[in-house]
Amino acid sequence: MIFWLWLCWGFSASTAQPDSELLARYLEEKLLADYSFAEQVARRVPRQTRFLQRLETRPRMSEFNVKSTIVSRYAFTTVSCTMVNSGSEAREAVFEMQIPAAAFISNFTMSIGNKTYYGEVTGKEKKHGSEDKAKSRKPPSPTNGGEKGYETFKASIIIPRKMQANFLLHYEELLQRRLGKYEYTVSIRPQQLVGRLRVEVNILENSGIISLEVPPLRNSKHKGNGKVEGDTSPPPSTVIGHTKTLAKVTFSPNVVEQTKIARNGILGDFIVRYDVNRELSVGDVQILSGYFVHYFAPIDLPPLPKNVVFVLDSSASMVGTKLRQTKEALFTILQDLRPEDHFNIIGFSNRIKVWQQDRLVPVTPNNIRDAKKYIHNMSPTGGTNIDGALQTGAKLLNDYIAQNDIDARSVSLIIFLTDGRPTVGETQSSKILSNTKEAIRDKFCLFTIGIGNDVDYKLLERMALENCGMTRHFQEDEDAASQLKGFYDEIGTPLLSDIRIDYPKDNVEQVTQNFFPNYFNGSEIIIAGKLINHTSDSLHVEVTASNSKKYILLKTDVAIDLPSRNDIRGVSGLEDGKGDQNYIERAWSYLTIKELLNSWLKSDDDQEKDYLMEKAKSMALTYNFVTPFTFLKMKEAGLYSEPPKEEYISPSTEGIGEKLQSLQGHKAPPGIPRQQDKQRIKISKTSADGDPHFVIDFPSRKFSVCFNIDGEPGDILRLVSDHEESGVTVNGQLIGAPAPPNGHKKHRTYFSTITILSNKPERSYLEITPTRIILDDGERLVLRCDRSTTVQSSSLEVSISANSNITVTIRDTISFVILIHHYKNPAPYQRDHLGFYISNSKGLSPDSHGLLGQFLNDEVKLLQESLNMSHQQAGQNKTEALKSNPTNTLKVKGRLVPVVWKQRRIYNGQQEVDCWFAKNNADKLIDGSYRDYLASHPFDTGTSFGMI
Repeated sequence: MIFWLWLCWGFSASTAQPDSELLARYLEEKLLADYSFAEQVARRVPRQTRFLQRLETRPRMSEFNVKSTIVSRYAFTTVSCTMVNSGSEAREAVFEMQIPAAAFISNFTMSIGNKTYYGEVTGKEKKHGSEDKAKSRKPPSPTNGGEKGYETFKASIIIPRKMQANFLLHYEELLQRRLGKYEYTVSIRPQQLVGRLRVEVNILENSGIISLEVPPLRNSKHKGNGKVEGDTSPPPSTVIGHTKTLAKVTFSPNVVEQTKIARNGILGDFIVRYDVNRELSVGDVQILSGYFVHYFAPIDLPPLPKNVVFVLDSSASMVGTKLRQTKEALFTILQDLRPEDHFNIIGFSNRIKVWQQDRLVPVTPNNIRDAKKYIHNMSPTGGTNIDGALQTGAKLLNDYIAQNDIDARSVSLIIFLTDGRPTVGETQSSKILSNTKEAIRDKFCLFTIGIGNDVDYKLLERMALENCGMTRHFQEDEDAASQLKGFYDEIGTPLLSDIRIDYPKDNVEQVTQNFFPNYFNGSEIIIAGKLINHTSDSLHVEVTASNSKKYILLKTDVAIDLPSRNDIRGVSGLEDGKGDQNYIERAWSYLTIKELLNSWLKSDDDQEKDYLMEKAKSMALTYNFVTPFTFLKMKEAGLYSEPPKEEYISPSTEGIGEKLQSLQGHKAPPGIPRQQDKQRIKISKTSADGDPHFVIDFPSRKFSVCFNIDGEPGDILRLVSDHEESGVTVNGQLIGAPAPPNGHKKHRTYFSTITILSNKPERSYLEITPTRIILDDGERLVLRCDRSTTVQSSSLEVSISANSNITVTIRDTISFVILIHHYKNPAPYQRDHLGFYISNSKGLSPDSHGLLGQFLNDEVKLLQESLNMSHQQAGQNKTEALKSNPTNTLKVKGRLVPVVWKQRRIYNGQQEVDCWFAKNNADKLIDGSYRDYLASHPFDTGTSFGMI
């Protein structure tokens, strides 16, 4: 079998993401043989469509599904596709998906027959000379990236006759607010009619959703920022529903509906726009598990006055549509200038023409009329002197600022538009960049616009990046005028300048950019960081800025409540795995990597660029992101792997099967034998599993004791507490689920997270969910639960048996086993959860406590009269003897505890345990009441009452 995988990288001007080479790489070549896979066919389609399909030689796409979960602006997207080769010979199938350039791919899997291939994110090596073979295979062209607002992901594979291939792509992005809306876009371009096509977008915003709209499909392949004309009704088959904080949008056209939109399968862009409620003037600060994200978007502020210079390309290449559309857009933009604004216009080709020499003019009806005449009379001629035009515009604006008593809080900016590359004057890009930076000297911002296919987009992007601006790239089509106007609308209303957002230095670290020269109406400022003071109950936030009237200082203290409302695990509608992700941590990593990429792009120092590249690469590997410094390397997951399932796969960096790797200081111990993933593990019966059901085994007494804890969703139970002696603490957090019908419980609870902390010889912790494990012993590592691997730090070893269990060994004297419970088709009262088992407790001290820990060294006696009564049942088996005396008594630390006989199933129901059951939340069996065992947060190592 031969398969290919490549990326056509484009770059979004809105996020200033750097351009990079095409990731076209030959990955692997292998023949498929010995298949006994049953023939599978696509869903039935209309007769005329089947006739068209018979004429085709390519495999048919039977399914195309997109599922997205957006949590507080952070979007997780999963694209799944099934292609069927029903022909009599092998055929090539090509999976192609356009994704936003601002997004990072986090996973890709494909399967054919009983073979599965997964994409492992791998760091690129630094290139030397002209060794970029990928670039030579398929040179990047502007048509691949369109207006640089998206990139095209492609993967191809040879499908043998009568077989099918499955593709599964994951990507993530942080949505940007523009013109008062967040816009989430999904490209639906399968390039053929699909039997089962479905798009599902789920949105969770704790701040509250105040607007939600789904415009018609955007059919132009060139995606701009201008408003689409005629935004009226959603596409056919769209269903929209939402509550105050949750929204769900689905789009599932049948084949007939697809045919009415586009018979070639290029339906267009499915768009969801929404905005959230904003109450606090200081913004929305969200905190979860040691990370925070701060969204700042104040409203109802008066606009600041502008000093703006328009620098417009009038060279010969602008002839025709480009110049006409530029003029149309400028006519509208001039009309939108406010009376307090000042402006000027420069036209350039090989000559530079300034409309009003040595000054900016106020906005008056006469000046606007004269400016329109000047623009109307511009004619395309000559070459392109980009450097001269920018030097003239910067000098004009600098002189105006220096020589006039302008408003100190006004915002000055240059808007530069061109369609080509420098051909006159200075033509070397590096020199143009340095000249521009020297001319502007951080006094104002430069916004650049590129039109058409011949523009030097990298030059425009870097000019904007280095001078606090933004850039856009538009295609030459009928919508360019509205796109230009849309871009101006984004920057045309500055509300604040010199915004600085500060947090206490002893509370936070690794904070992303916190100073912004301008805040424009309808946009949003986003900052993220890590919390280092875990004992503080609040985070102090200060915002300083200037607006048209005064200097602004905003202060507030944000409560750090753990578990908080930002923990989305168990939220109805988010049962696909996204709830297990710390979306705030993902947003922080996303922003940090973006800033590193921008800094790398702006730097001219080779040593600094190498440092920034390595830092960005390291973080991308940690969070499994495909960036310009990383790529997907396809690996075979094993002969008997199941086809990929349509669910979110947590990011990881570890190996698979026996391919154990040393990652970030965590080493794979040598000589580990190959094991079956679903192995039967031999461990103690002492456990907390299920709803949760607790079992305590007393081997010396040859009986077990069991009890239930009916906690509340969100409760964190202290299972083992030995922090003072062995340094070990184990906490389990509960997730809620509805009670089964006709049951006596009001709800069910399960363990959604197990946290294991160890502070000896050095502090480390494990946070385990059914999908991923976070290991942090000073160096952070994220592991997935669906791949077998073993990693080891100085005092702690973690061994994962894929989708089965995790064994945690501490200093070779303490071992815990965590069972993973997954439901393929869960009932409403079922949740994926964890079970906790103690395998080796030798290293725990006699003073250990907790719901399980207090029994590891204490003896529990079954009173003699109860035992005698059991022995009197000589003619019956043990089970019948126990049943005949349903009420007995245990003696625990002098307390008498009534118990009844029960049977419990443990180890996923593989073993049955006879036990004496203590009712009423283990009343009198445990020290105190179960509420004394509630931890304040997952990393709490203290106690709520004095240990006995």
